[in-house]
Amino acid sequence: GRDELVASTKSIDEAIRIFEIEASENPESKEAVEYLLRSYYYRAEYATIDIEEQKTFFDKGKSLGLEYINKYPNSIEFRYWYLANLGGWAKVYGILTAAREGVADQMKIHAEKIIELDSSYKNGGGYYLLGAVHFKSPYIPFLLSWPDNDDAIKFLTLAVETGNAELTQLNYLAQALYKDGQVEKAKEILDRVINTEPDFENLVEELNYIQEAKDLLNDM
Repeated sequence: GRDELVASTKSIDEAIRIFEIEASENPESKEAVEYLLRSYYYRAEYATIDIEEQKTFFDKGKSLGLEYINKYPNSIEFRYWYLANLGGWAKVYGILTAAREGVADQMKIHAEKIIELDSSYKNGGGYYLLGAVHFKSPYIPFLLSWPDNDDAIKFLTLAVETGNAELTQLNYLAQALYKDGQVEKAKEILDRVINTEPDFENLVEELNYIQEAKDLLNDM
Protein backbone atom coordinates (compact mmCIF):
# COMPACT_ATOMS: atom_id res chain seq x y z
CA GLY A 1 0.00 0.00 0.00
CA ARG A 2 2.97 2.34 -0.27
CA ASP A 3 2.92 5.50 -2.37
CA GLU A 4 6.34 5.54 -4.02
CA LEU A 5 8.74 5.93 -1.06
CA VAL A 6 6.06 6.58 1.58
CA ALA A 7 4.58 3.62 3.45
CA SER A 8 0.84 3.18 3.97
CA THR A 9 -0.28 4.29 7.42
CA LYS A 10 -2.94 1.58 7.77
CA SER A 11 -0.85 -1.23 9.26
CA ILE A 12 1.57 0.92 11.24
CA ASP A 13 -1.23 2.94 12.85
CA GLU A 14 -2.91 -0.31 13.92
CA ALA A 15 0.39 -1.58 15.30
CA ILE A 16 0.84 1.62 17.30
CA ARG A 17 -2.71 1.36 18.67
CA ILE A 18 -2.14 -2.22 19.84
CA PHE A 19 1.30 -1.57 21.34
CA GLU A 20 0.10 1.58 23.11
CA ILE A 21 -2.70 -0.41 24.76
CA GLU A 22 -0.31 -3.20 25.76
CA ALA A 23 2.31 -0.77 27.10
CA SER A 24 -0.34 1.12 29.07
CA GLU A 25 -1.92 -1.98 30.57
CA ASN A 26 1.38 -3.77 31.14
CA PRO A 27 4.16 -1.18 31.50
CA GLU A 28 6.63 -3.92 32.45
CA SER A 29 6.26 -5.48 29.00
CA LYS A 30 9.66 -4.53 27.61
CA GLU A 31 8.89 -6.16 24.26
CA ALA A 32 5.72 -4.11 23.76
CA VAL A 33 7.56 -0.88 24.60
CA GLU A 34 10.45 -1.73 22.27
CA TYR A 35 8.06 -2.38 19.39
CA LEU A 36 6.16 0.80 20.19
CA LEU A 37 9.41 2.80 19.99
CA ARG A 38 10.20 1.12 16.67
CA SER A 39 6.69 1.84 15.43
CA TYR A 40 6.85 5.53 16.35
CA TYR A 41 10.13 5.80 14.46
CA TYR A 42 8.79 3.97 11.38
CA ARG A 43 5.58 6.05 11.37
CA ALA A 44 7.48 9.34 11.43
CA GLU A 45 10.37 8.37 9.17
CA TYR A 46 8.69 6.30 6.46
CA ALA A 47 4.91 6.74 6.59
CA THR A 48 4.52 10.51 6.29
CA ILE A 49 6.16 13.56 4.78
CA ASP A 50 4.15 15.96 6.96
CA ILE A 51 6.51 17.74 9.35
CA GLU A 52 3.93 18.16 12.11
CA GLU A 53 3.06 14.46 12.00
CA GLN A 54 6.74 13.61 12.14
CA LYS A 55 7.18 15.87 15.16
CA THR A 56 4.26 14.19 16.92
CA PHE A 57 5.64 10.67 16.60
CA PHE A 58 9.28 11.55 17.18
CA ASP A 59 8.19 13.45 20.32
CA LYS A 60 6.45 10.31 21.56
CA GLY A 61 9.44 8.09 20.78
CA LYS A 62 11.87 10.53 22.42
CA SER A 63 9.85 10.77 25.65
CA LEU A 64 9.03 7.08 25.92
CA GLY A 65 12.57 6.00 25.11
CA LEU A 66 14.11 8.21 27.78
CA GLU A 67 11.55 7.00 30.34
CA TYR A 68 12.48 3.37 29.74
CA ILE A 69 16.23 3.99 29.62
CA ASN A 70 15.87 5.40 33.11
CA LYS A 71 13.95 2.27 34.16
CA TYR A 72 16.23 -0.20 32.36
CA PRO A 73 19.67 1.43 31.97
CA ASN A 74 21.26 -1.75 30.58
CA SER A 75 18.70 -2.22 27.81
CA ILE A 76 20.41 -1.88 24.44
CA GLU A 77 17.07 -1.92 22.64
CA PHE A 78 15.66 1.05 24.52
CA ARG A 79 18.85 3.08 24.04
CA TYR A 80 19.03 2.29 20.32
CA TRP A 81 15.41 3.14 19.51
CA TYR A 82 15.51 6.19 21.75
CA LEU A 83 18.45 7.45 19.69
CA ALA A 84 16.70 6.62 16.42
CA ASN A 85 13.73 8.75 17.49
CA LEU A 86 16.00 11.44 18.95
CA GLY A 87 17.92 11.70 15.67
CA GLY A 88 14.68 12.06 13.73
CA TRP A 89 13.46 14.60 16.29
CA ALA A 90 16.61 16.68 15.78
CA LYS A 91 16.18 16.55 12.01
CA VAL A 92 12.60 17.88 12.02
CA TYR A 93 13.06 20.45 14.81
CA GLY A 94 16.30 21.84 13.40
CA ILE A 95 19.92 22.38 14.42
CA LEU A 96 19.32 25.23 16.88
CA THR A 97 16.64 23.42 18.86
CA ALA A 98 18.74 20.25 18.88
CA ALA A 99 21.75 22.23 20.12
CA ARG A 100 19.72 23.77 22.95
CA GLU A 101 18.57 20.28 23.99
CA GLY A 102 22.13 18.94 23.93
CA VAL A 103 21.15 16.26 21.41
CA ALA A 104 24.66 15.61 20.10
CA ASP A 105 26.08 14.94 23.57
CA GLN A 106 23.15 12.67 24.42
CA MET A 107 23.60 10.68 21.23
CA LYS A 108 27.33 10.31 21.85
CA ILE A 109 26.84 9.12 25.45
CA HIS A 110 24.13 6.59 24.61
CA ALA A 111 25.88 5.30 21.47
CA GLU A 112 29.06 4.68 23.48
CA LYS A 113 26.98 2.80 26.06
CA ILE A 114 25.44 0.62 23.33
CA ILE A 115 28.94 -0.24 22.09
CA GLU A 116 29.99 -1.07 25.64
CA LEU A 117 26.96 -3.35 26.16
CA ASP A 118 27.05 -5.11 22.77
CA SER A 119 29.01 -3.71 19.84
CA SER A 120 27.40 -6.21 17.45
CA TYR A 121 23.80 -5.14 18.13
CA LYS A 122 21.92 -4.13 14.95
CA ASN A 123 24.95 -4.88 12.78
CA GLY A 124 27.19 -2.47 14.64
CA GLY A 125 24.36 -0.08 15.45
CA GLY A 126 26.28 1.64 18.23
CA TYR A 127 29.21 2.34 15.92
CA TYR A 128 26.80 3.61 13.28
CA LEU A 129 25.06 6.03 15.64
CA LEU A 130 28.36 7.27 17.05
CA GLY A 131 29.81 7.75 13.57
CA ALA A 132 26.66 9.49 12.37
CA VAL A 133 26.65 11.99 15.24
CA HIS A 134 30.33 12.79 14.61
CA PHE A 135 29.49 13.42 10.96
CA LYS A 136 26.25 15.39 11.45
CA SER A 137 27.09 17.51 14.49
CA PRO A 138 28.59 20.95 13.90
CA TYR A 139 31.95 21.77 15.44
CA ILE A 140 31.35 24.69 17.83
CA PRO A 141 34.47 25.92 19.68
CA PHE A 142 34.12 25.88 23.50
CA LEU A 143 30.62 24.38 23.20
CA LEU A 144 30.76 21.29 20.98
CA SER A 145 34.40 20.60 20.26
CA TRP A 146 34.44 16.79 19.95
CA PRO A 147 32.73 16.16 16.54
CA ASP A 148 35.40 14.98 14.12
CA ASN A 149 35.04 13.63 10.60
CA ASP A 150 38.03 11.31 11.06
CA ASP A 151 36.18 9.72 13.97
CA ALA A 152 33.04 9.56 11.82
CA ILE A 153 34.95 7.55 9.21
CA LYS A 154 36.47 5.31 11.89
CA PHE A 155 33.19 4.42 13.58
CA LEU A 156 31.14 4.16 10.39
CA THR A 157 33.77 1.80 8.96
CA LEU A 158 33.50 -0.32 12.11
CA ALA A 159 29.71 -0.38 11.66
CA VAL A 160 29.96 -1.49 8.03
CA GLU A 161 32.42 -4.21 9.01
CA THR A 162 30.24 -5.53 11.86
CA GLY A 163 27.62 -8.06 10.80
CA ASN A 164 25.80 -7.25 7.57
CA ALA A 165 26.47 -3.73 6.31
CA GLU A 166 23.19 -1.78 6.28
CA LEU A 167 22.42 0.63 3.44
CA THR A 168 22.09 3.63 5.75
CA GLN A 169 25.50 2.83 7.25
CA LEU A 170 27.02 2.78 3.77
CA ASN A 171 25.38 6.09 2.83
CA TYR A 172 26.77 7.80 5.92
CA LEU A 173 30.23 6.34 5.36
CA ALA A 174 30.18 7.57 1.75
CA GLN A 175 29.29 11.08 2.92
CA ALA A 176 32.06 11.13 5.52
CA LEU A 177 34.59 9.88 2.97
CA TYR A 178 33.45 12.50 0.46
CA LYS A 179 33.87 15.21 3.09
CA ASP A 180 37.40 13.88 3.63
CA GLY A 181 38.18 14.21 -0.07
CA GLN A 182 38.01 10.47 -0.81
CA VAL A 183 35.61 11.05 -3.70
CA GLU A 184 36.13 7.89 -5.74
CA LYS A 185 35.82 5.63 -2.71
CA ALA A 186 32.62 7.45 -1.72
CA LYS A 187 31.19 6.97 -5.22
CA GLU A 188 32.04 3.25 -5.18
CA ILE A 189 30.10 2.82 -1.94
CA LEU A 190 27.09 4.72 -3.29
CA ASP A 191 27.15 2.58 -6.44
CA ARG A 192 27.07 -0.48 -4.18
CA VAL A 193 23.94 0.86 -2.46
CA ILE A 194 22.23 1.82 -5.72
CA ASN A 195 22.80 -1.65 -7.18
CA THR A 196 21.43 -3.45 -4.11
CA GLU A 197 18.25 -5.47 -4.54
CA PRO A 198 15.97 -4.16 -1.76
CA ASP A 199 14.97 -6.61 0.94
CA PHE A 200 11.21 -7.25 0.79
CA GLU A 201 11.01 -7.31 4.61
CA ASN A 202 12.44 -3.77 4.73
CA LEU A 203 11.22 -2.58 1.36
CA VAL A 204 10.26 1.03 2.04
CA GLU A 205 13.34 1.66 4.18
CA GLU A 206 15.75 0.27 1.62
CA LEU A 207 14.05 2.00 -1.31
CA ASN A 208 14.53 5.27 0.59
CA TYR A 209 18.21 4.52 1.18
CA ILE A 210 18.72 3.64 -2.48
CA GLN A 211 17.09 6.90 -3.56
CA GLU A 212 19.21 8.78 -1.03
CA ALA A 213 22.35 7.20 -2.53
CA LYS A 214 21.25 8.28 -6.03
CA ASP A 215 20.70 11.84 -4.80
CA LEU A 216 24.06 11.91 -3.02
CA LEU A 217 25.86 10.59 -6.10
CA ASN A 218 24.21 13.21 -8.32
CA ASP A 219 25.47 15.93 -5.99
CA MET A 220 29.09 14.74 -6.10
